Amino acid sequence: MSLIFKKITEALNESIKSKDTVRLLTLRSIISQKKDKEIELRSGSKKEIQDEDIVNILNKMMKQRKESISMYEQGGRQDLIDKEKSEIAIIEEFLPQQMSEDEIKAACVAAIKDSEAASLKDMGKVMKILKEKYLGKMDFAKAGQLLKETLQNG
Repeated sequence: MSLIFKKITEALNESIKSKDTVRLLTLRSIISQKKDKEIELRSGSKKEIQDEDIVNILNKMMKQRKESISMYEQGGRQDLIDKEKSEIAIIEEFLPQQMSEDEIKAACVAAIKDSEAASLKDMGKVMKILKEKYLGKMDFAKAGQLLKETLQNG
């Protein structure tokens, strides 16, 4: 069993005991997404779900909630914004420590150098390197923005 998923399961049991409904629903949603991924993997050669799969699921859930927040902001629904933010906080507990903006910049510079990228056309190569090294630790939206600025001016 993945270490991250083990922590999620323990947190689920604690939230059941403490009757924390928001936390409980969020954790059950994570578990549901994990089960969907396991079903998807059954048809492939990889049978066991790994920590990297859990990180991908959590990142996807974070992205969905951030998109929802921006839509709720347009609609002026503060109650739903607060709900999404509390779910994001719960999901973040199980993600690896995120890189700071300075660390992202340094990683982008190193990846540009490694891939010998010269223009925006090479951005895919650079992103591939970053995703291999920093999946789950890096905000790729920030990295993409930094890469665009660097490669346009480069």
